[in-house]
Amino acid sequence: MAGRYFDEWMVGDRIEHEIRRTVTETDNLLFSTMTHNPQPLHLDVEAAKASPFGQILVNGTFTFALMVGLSVGDTTLGTLVANLGYDKVTMPKPVFIGDTMRATSLVEEVRGSRSHADAGIVTFLHELINQRDEVVCRCLRAALLRKKPA
Repeated sequence: MAGRYFDEWMVGDRIEHEIRRTVTETDNLLFSTMTHNPQPLHLDVEAAKASPFGQILVNGTFTFALMVGLSVGDTTLGTLVANLGYDKVTMPKPVFIGDTMRATSLVEEVRGSRSHADAGIVTFLHELINQRDEVVCRCLRAALLRKKPA
């Protein structure tokens, strides 16, 4: 199991996730069509060329999902009871086809659960960073994690 139990986290813990991912045209096309998002900026090269970006803009919800996905193996894999919510999702820079992404996670808060004696809540600040070292997505994720078995 790669994830950590609730009791193994401390405020200030920081992870530079090793997995990197280059975003492809197929990623963007499939995600946009699977989620019924017809936004021309994601699917229409000519419309995208006429936009301020000048090229296809990768679907923001794919960007967000990739950020969380890249973090799971090191944070919550095998210890997660439930994701309780995502807060303050921002996308300060665009993502384009061919950008290579990496993620970081910082523990912002650790607290026990009032409703689950065998679990606690860890709040992560996740960031997705491109090959130019620009943060392209950021969010807080509250995760209910199992406590280490006795």
